[in-house]
Amino acid sequence: MAPEPPVSLLRVHARHAPWNARGLAAHVTALVDAAGIRPTNASARAVPSARAVRFYVATGLIDHPEGRGTAATYHYRHLLQLLAIKIRQREGQTLEAIRREMGELSGDLLERRVAQSLAPALGIGADHSVISGSDEPVSWRRIAVADGIELNVRSDSAVSDDAALVAMREAVRAALGREEHR
Repeated sequence: MAPEPPVSLLRVHARHAPWNARGLAAHVTALVDAAGIRPTNASARAVPSARAVRFYVATGLIDHPEGRGTAATYHYRHLLQLLAIKIRQREGQTLEAIRREMGELSGDLLERRVAQSLAPALGIGADHSVISGSDEPVSWRRIAVADGIELNVRSDSAVSDDAALVAMREAVRAALGREEHR
């Protein structure tokens, strides 16, 4: 079974929409952190907050949400936009440079760029093969969970559905988050 392309795996996250500003910010933080993109400066280190999301909307970096105030809802396009902002910030770009870049990107190109940057976090790892006891090659999928943590799932296992693998990864991330708060 060939691994899913990064764009298909990114689109799985559309199922989590709609978000409020806080939920969108949290989802983006988890994805960018899991991709292992290291920040280059203090502003890039800052995780997006609901306030930052509203700032990006006010300055035109992110499209206006549906609704206003606490009833505002954000969708997949907003997810892509916020991901692009945080990825480019972590690569050292200023908000003005990001604004210019995003003005030139179509939705498809934005999605592809974000998917390629997040490929490790989306489950596109270096799949590898090993020889089993019967000398038959067995393929494994490597799914990045967080820095230094990954899931390895054999391709012939009962769990091969990408949505199930994403759910497993998110469950492990949630468990790791609970451990940090103890």
